[in-house]
Order: sequence, then C-alpha cells, then structure tokens
Amino acid sequence: MNLQQLKYIVAIDRFRNFARAADACNISQPTLSAMLVKLEDELDVRIFERSNKQVKPTTVGQQIVQQAQKTLMEADKIAEIVNEGRGAINGSFALSVGPTISPYLLPKFIKHYREKYAEVSLTISELKADFMLDSLLRGELDAGIAISGNVRQGVLEIPLYTERFYVYLSETCWRKLPVFKPENLENENMWVMKEAQCLRDSAFSFCKARSKGQHIYEAGSIETLIRIVDENGGYTIIPEMHLPFLTEKQQQNVRKIEGDYLSQRRISLYIKNDYIRERMLNTLVDTLKAFMPQGMLSEGIVKYGIKLG
Repeated sequence: MNLQQLKYIVAIDRFRNFARAADACNISQPTLSAMLVKLEDELDVRIFERSNKQVKPTTVGQQIVQQAQKTLMEADKIAEIVNEGRGAINGSFALSVGPTISPYLLPKFIKHYREKYAEVSLTISELKADFMLDSLLRGELDAGIAISGNVRQGVLEIPLYTERFYVYLSETCWRKLPVFKPENLENENMWVMKEAQCLRDSAFSFCKARSKGQHIYEAGSIETLIRIVDENGGYTIIPEMHLPFLTEKQQQNVRKIEGDYLSQRRISLYIKNDYIRERMLNTLVDTLKAFMPQGMLSEGIVKYGIKLG
C-alpha cells in the first residue's frame, strides 16, 4: 500500500463514480479499477460495493477511507513543514468565500493575487459556511472566508474585517421623511436577502423601532433588492462594499444606520486548528490590504498579519 493508492480510494469515495474519480486522478478508468482490485486483494477486504447504479464504501471500507484521508493530510503536512522552513511560497492554495461576500472580494482579490503570487496555484470556490467548514475538516480547503461566529470543533476562526451596513431608500421614500429615523419607516415596505443571515439580522433589528406595517419581502441578491426598491418603493439593507457598484443617482438614496441597531457584519478567516502554512495565509492578508477600504481590516491583521502557533 502506498500514498498514491490512498489518493485513489479517497477520490472514488468522493465522486462515487469511477469515470469521474479517474479523471480527477489523471488516470484511465480501467487503471483505477485494476488498482482498487489489487488493493482489495492485498488487504483481503472489499472496500467498495460496485453496481451499475452506484459505488459506495462497505462498512469497513468507510473506515479505511477515513483513515486514508487522515494519512494523506499528515503526509501533506510534511511537505508544508519543509516549505515553511525554506520560506517558500508556492504550491497550491484552496480558498472558499461565502456567497454574500464573494461579489465584493473576488474580482479584485484574484487580480491582485495573481499579479503578486503567480507561482501559487490558487483555486477558489463559493461555499456556504457549513459546507466550507466540512471541506476544511476533510482537508479539501486551506482556508475559508465567511461571516464570523461559525463554530466547529477542530476549526480556528481569525477575525478579518468589519463591514458597515447602510440603508438604501427609494427616492419617494426619503423625500417625504423630514428626518431619517427607523421609526419613520413603519409604513414602508422592507426588502431583505433570502439567505443572507447577517443582512436579515440587521434588517430585523431595524424593525424593532417600527410599531406596525412590517411588510417583509425576500429576494435572492443585493442587485435584485435595489432594483425592487427603485421600482416599488420602500427600503433595504446593503453592505458597505456594495456602494461603489451604485450609480451616482442611486448613491443619493443611501443613508447611514444610526442608533442602537445591528449595523455591521464581521468577516472571519477559518482554518483547521493544526494548519501550519502561515506564509501562505499572509499572502491572502497582503492581497486584501492592496484593495480593501482603509480602516475595514482588523487592526491586528494590518499590523502583524497572521501568526500561528
């Protein structure tokens, strides 16, 4: 048994399909099938049940796959230790960014990162927090960026930046308000993101000042919310990093959220507790410094970067 064989069975378990697993391993399907038969003969145990419809691990096969995953991650750490000791910044870096964060971070992040760290093979996926944490623990990701407060055993959370929320009002709405206060919006429609918990929390906190008329509608994106407000009136909550995407006319419809209301979201970096690639993590921090609005990144991150251990 060798590491390559362990990689093959992990791939088979991940894809539950020989053709897709073989493609991911850059080998032919017959070669992958033959390797599995050889390993099962060597261990004298059946690792996967195969049929025309599906491939799934046996009870003992599932235990073997789990141990193979752990072994491969430990083997990867040896190479990481060597690279860290040499001060090298190369190899691959797999990052996940949350869906409500990625539209604002990724376009500029990718541009700056590729310019400065061309020797790093960067892969980025857009995952919700639960899927991101699962992928971290399986060793499929190096790091994830998501809303703060996602707790999972074995995962370390590092505060990254704080972003303010603003109210986006329709023109008819703000023109009839003598003074902008949440309580003056009690008869106005509020539009919120369907699956963005931080934006919803801010919006509902805003609602506490309203005694009636809580007409709440949901949409799938910030752009959709803004268009709904422009066409139908009312208001919505938008993050600070969306402001540059507004037209000059639309920017006149933006107001700060004042008072004792939830008016910001905190964004964190997530890694496994035993992650050791400190220099690689700081390539991410240095890239964010290149384009993030001043004062948004955590003070400690700006001054000292990320320190592990």
